[in-house]
Amino acid sequence: MSHRSNSLISLKRVLQSRWKSVRFNLSANNNPLFIGFYRHFYKPKAGSLSEFLSEYSLSKKGNFTVIQIGANDGITHDPIHKFIKRDDWNGVLLEPQPDVFHQYLKKIYAKNKGIHPVCAAIGEKDGTLPIYKIGFSTMRWATGLASFSKEKIEKAFEDGIVASNCKRFGIEIPKDRNQWISEEQVKVISPATLMSSYHIQKIDLLQIDAEGYDLEVIRIFDIAKTQPQAIVFENVGLNAADYQSCLSLLETQGYKTRKFGPNTLALKTPLGKFDSFFQA
Repeated sequence: MSHRSNSLISLKRVLQSRWKSVRFNLSANNNPLFIGFYRHFYKPKAGSLSEFLSEYSLSKKGNFTVIQIGANDGITHDPIHKFIKRDDWNGVLLEPQPDVFHQYLKKIYAKNKGIHPVCAAIGEKDGTLPIYKIGFSTMRWATGLASFSKEKIEKAFEDGIVASNCKRFGIEIPKDRNQWISEEQVKVISPATLMSSYHIQKIDLLQIDAEGYDLEVIRIFDIAKTQPQAIVFENVGLNAADYQSCLSLLETQGYKTRKFGPNTLALKTPLGKFDSFFQA
């Protein structure tokens, strides 16, 4: 690669980093221009998951409650951030990684009084569990791979996902394999404790990004009891059998499902005005 190409790539990364910082600060301060753009000019692609979320949010007229599992920094690759800000959602956002939580998630929603960021993971019972992370980077791609399964992190190395990101951002993978994966104890909270502590009576949306643990989260949440009206979860981390189990579980509980790329939407029937989003 030529020196000029390397310089252009470096410039692009600098500009991307600066824009990310500007966007974060605009959102964290509830900047009127930032909020106004999404209220008056933003138009999601027709038939997309974003269009569903936008129309679904507006249909609740300011009375929208979300529980998000795996919120990370609260904005990067987050399908609901813009709607939380635009429509003043209420709810609880969980992120178990303390550094990500305190540096980003807690700050970006500090001015949203109805939103409660919580530094914890969801689990069957209250306590602590070890979480596994990329040991030599705290960039968004690295924190986004954090998982309760060490095997999933190891597979990210085996599949070249880590190497690809390191090459993209100019990071050298340590020669010492002991530095590849780090372990940290994190707080775990049960759905019952979560809903009781934050006085949640209804769940309009259960948003899940659990790095392959989405099926377990849905099981843990006991949806037959908690009855979220809508659920969005990542399907890319699930193998075919687990994904089918997830669909079967949801359909048994009266949900209609549809895949939107890396995410799957489940909505309680009857679908009413949102039926068009589930047409083949």
